[in-house]
Amino acid sequence: MGANTSQVSDLSDNPSLKSLVGTESISENDPFWNQLISFTFISPTSSGDSKLLEEAVIPLAKILIENNPRTGNFGALVRIFLGRTKELKISTECQDQLFIWQAHNALFMIRCLLKVFIREMSEEELHLQFSYQERAPGSCGVSCVETGIQDLLEELLSNLIHLIVEVPLLDITYSILFEAVTTLLVFFSYQLFHKEILRDGLIYQHIMKGRCLCLTSRLVKTLLYNFIRQEKCPPPATHIFEPKDEGGLLYGLASGVASGLWSVFTLGGAGSKAGIDQEHNPLPLSNQSLLLLLVLANLTDGPDWPNPYRQAITCFRNTQDTSSLSMEQPHAFQINFNSLYTALCEQQRSDQATLLLYTLLHQNANMRTYMLSRTDMDNLVLPILEILYHVEDRNSHHVYMALIILLILTEDDAFNRSIHEVVLKNISWYTERSLTEISLGSLLILVVIRTIQFNMTRTRDKYLHTNCLAALANMSAQFRCLHQYAAQRIISLFALLSKKHNKVLEQATQSLRGRQGDNTALPDYAQDLNVIEEVIRMMLEIINSCLCNSLHHNPNLVYALLYKRELFEQFRTHPSFQDIMQNLDTVIGFFSQRLEQAGSDLSVERVQEVIMKGAQALPTDRLKKFPELKFKYVEEDQPEDFFIPYVWSLVFNSGVGLHWSPHGIELFSMDSG
Repeated sequence: MGANTSQVSDLSDNPSLKSLVGTESISENDPFWNQLISFTFISPTSSGDSKLLEEAVIPLAKILIENNPRTGNFGALVRIFLGRTKELKISTECQDQLFIWQAHNALFMIRCLLKVFIREMSEEELHLQFSYQERAPGSCGVSCVETGIQDLLEELLSNLIHLIVEVPLLDITYSILFEAVTTLLVFFSYQLFHKEILRDGLIYQHIMKGRCLCLTSRLVKTLLYNFIRQEKCPPPATHIFEPKDEGGLLYGLASGVASGLWSVFTLGGAGSKAGIDQEHNPLPLSNQSLLLLLVLANLTDGPDWPNPYRQAITCFRNTQDTSSLSMEQPHAFQINFNSLYTALCEQQRSDQATLLLYTLLHQNANMRTYMLSRTDMDNLVLPILEILYHVEDRNSHHVYMALIILLILTEDDAFNRSIHEVVLKNISWYTERSLTEISLGSLLILVVIRTIQFNMTRTRDKYLHTNCLAALANMSAQFRCLHQYAAQRIISLFALLSKKHNKVLEQATQSLRGRQGDNTALPDYAQDLNVIEEVIRMMLEIINSCLCNSLHHNPNLVYALLYKRELFEQFRTHPSFQDIMQNLDTVIGFFSQRLEQAGSDLSVERVQEVIMKGAQALPTDRLKKFPELKFKYVEEDQPEDFFIPYVWSLVFNSGVGLHWSPHGIELFSMDSG
């Protein structure tokens, strides 16, 4: 940083800031305001820098909370900002950098103060902070709420949205657009300090129903395009006034009005950590826009109105779609699907991009149809598989969303066929074996089964392995030319389940003997057995589905089945598996007989040849038909109970330049995810 910690602490002694938060009202026409908002810095992008800034701002904000009812200085600062936003678009067109610079600085100060206000007071009390006006000494306390003057809070929210959707993204506007998006996130951060899901409130009402409503589709579209464009933060040289040295702020044109307000606090000047922070957060506007979009999309519906932002996300269409927009979808708009698809493929390393992909696949039928029609689905599926492959390094929510995405994709038969036609070479991140060539379908099977095995030995999350198995079941009828490793992995998973089944049975037997008739512990073992037997049943159904529908396409699976045939012996007479075991017995018996007829000491190649010829000869009517395995993802009731804490955990952990102390966070536990 351009200033050290002791310099940051000097903010509380700064004369201009002391005047702002002090006991004297400052007229909006006073030159003080021009001086106050004339400083240059690079906004903090790391949590550490943001923490230092917040620690310096908190005592000042608390003084302002106490004095603002008498001075109205906070409202005056907001009006100074609003006065500049009215001409912001024209200023951009005219390259009026000074005007944009001062508007940005005013908004940055508002955001820093708001963040403390929101932690310290209710929404109603915050509304009053906006409403207090300058008044003469000795006069009665009057707020603009009581006098009927326009709601300044709603005006600020509306202006922020107007700013985001109307001001073009250029080097000179990047910072103020970033601030506008970040300030909206801060407004919504009340949710962090409540365990229950907030379903109403002043900010909620303004955003969902007020003057902001007409800008819904434009805001969603702009936030999506910010994500798509992936614009990097412009380097410090493109900021208007360059510091002459790393410790002070002397700005040429601005030097006459700077007066040292922020001369003690330069974030990211020459010789600072800004370069490092920008490497860690190279796309702050893209990241912040995506977080805001997810927050808006997951706001709860009102008692008699739906969430308009979710409606917009649900119904937007491709720019190449020439049909007219439906009047029944008031927030519909068009966006370039190809650009959005490309951005989604490139950004899946982050939780928030994976959550956006899930949201679009699950809620926007137009986007889902488009994705499934792509001939380069490997660009989307491979990053999802890489998330699952590194399951031990990912949080549980990220893994869960990646699995749900696969489950939704596997609901489509064309997808299940096409992934076996895509041949991949040298998958660098798959390090367990050398995969010089493998189909996307076989790789998907390998990774999903590996995830099940990891889950069984570590987390034991029933929902996780249920979704894994559901995806495999959806694919099973379309298994084609399985790679030998994929076939082996299917059978090895069955072997692991069999071993686990036998272990629980043995423990139950020993417990029964040791307790001499006391059966109180047996229900626990019975429950464990039921879960394992459900999974075993599902695995048998998956294998059976493949054998019934595509036996001749999968000699490697038959080979693996024969090689480990003894695994299945114990389940032949088990009442839970007898019906499904008939087909496996038929296949194992048929191919075993053929191998015996072919002679002894057969080479691997000769065994595979016998299997391939036998697969063509086995009459399909000898295999009993079972109902098609098809699973469809359905969100649970009240999905907001999962998604809202998840989204805010992403804001908490990934918001650029935002730091919240863990103390007082109620929405989620600090070790969740």
